[in-house]
Amino acid sequence: MKKGAGGRTLLKVLAVLVGAVLSVFLISSAFFRWNFGPGPLLIPRFSLEGFIEDLPGHLPWLIPFLLLSASILPLRAVQWQTTLSKPVPLRERYHLVAIGAFTHNALPGKLGEFIRCFLLSRTQRIPFLQALGSVAVCKLLEFAALMGLVALSFLGPFGEKMAEFSGPLRIAVGACVGLVVLVVLLAHYALPLARALGRRNRLPRVRHLLGHVSEGLGTARSFRGMARALFFSVGPVLAPALAYGLALRGLGISGGLFAGTIVLAAIALGQSLPGVPAGMGIYYFVTSWAARSLGASAEDAAAFAALTHLGTLLSQVSLGAVSVRVRGIRIKDLRRGGSLAREAAGHMAHEAVEPVHSPA
Repeated sequence: MKKGAGGRTLLKVLAVLVGAVLSVFLISSAFFRWNFGPGPLLIPRFSLEGFIEDLPGHLPWLIPFLLLSASILPLRAVQWQTTLSKPVPLRERYHLVAIGAFTHNALPGKLGEFIRCFLLSRTQRIPFLQALGSVAVCKLLEFAALMGLVALSFLGPFGEKMAEFSGPLRIAVGACVGLVVLVVLLAHYALPLARALGRRNRLPRVRHLLGHVSEGLGTARSFRGMARALFFSVGPVLAPALAYGLALRGLGISGGLFAGTIVLAAIALGQSLPGVPAGMGIYYFVTSWAARSLGASAEDAAAFAALTHLGTLLSQVSLGAVSVRVRGIRIKDLRRGGSLAREAAGHMAHEAVEPVHSPA
């Protein structure tokens, strides 16, 4: 046991080191070019002194970016009701979304969605896995809304530029369609499959998990429910797309307002790579590369990456901190290994083996 625990600890440490090195490499790519031939290893893309002096000039677009980034939280609170199995007060939904955003952005472990689902299960008596299923549907429909906005962006001034992204976008659209089909199938057939396993008295854990999954994906059982949820999923996508578009226009990119969706899609695709422990590094790499590809100078592209990242953190962490304060939650209980994080993990494990009492 000790050898196994030591091996796991070593793997975690190695993953952290790899993630740190990869993050530094990717973040530096916004400010430097790496030269693996003769000469200096790092070649500055621009003067760092001039870059710092010019930062205040970006305030005209940074302020609306902050406001639009902050608006994502109430928009997600409104969206969440469309996938929940029973009415939950808007105030409660907002605080839980904000606490989740704070946990995701300010603390290690990326446990924001688990924490908000656990708090919902504790305050509204909705099973944890059902709450988690409702959030999964929200995320999937946001992805579908994003793909729809990307398709519309082909009609804008960057239609030709979008052709460069056509390969990855086809894969993303295919993955989105496949996930939607999978969710709809699970919503319709998870419970019948669980009952069939129950009649045969087989695979009790799988049976109980399928029962909870079926209830959590209830919205996907009707076309009307999915359409309504998709409609309310446009807001949480349109707000950041507009924020990035205003930022690009502020950099002087002609038609930049229409390119925000392109940047948002590039971020979503870049950070969706499984098993890559360098989320912040990927963000800097993708946003600076996308801005340069759309015509921004290297200095403006780096400012775009740094300030949009800072703006997202400031807006969502500050609002989340207010909700954490209002709800009287201690920050140490939100961290990985904290009491709330441990209880959330325990609830998931417990509900996966507890039977679901559904009408026959």
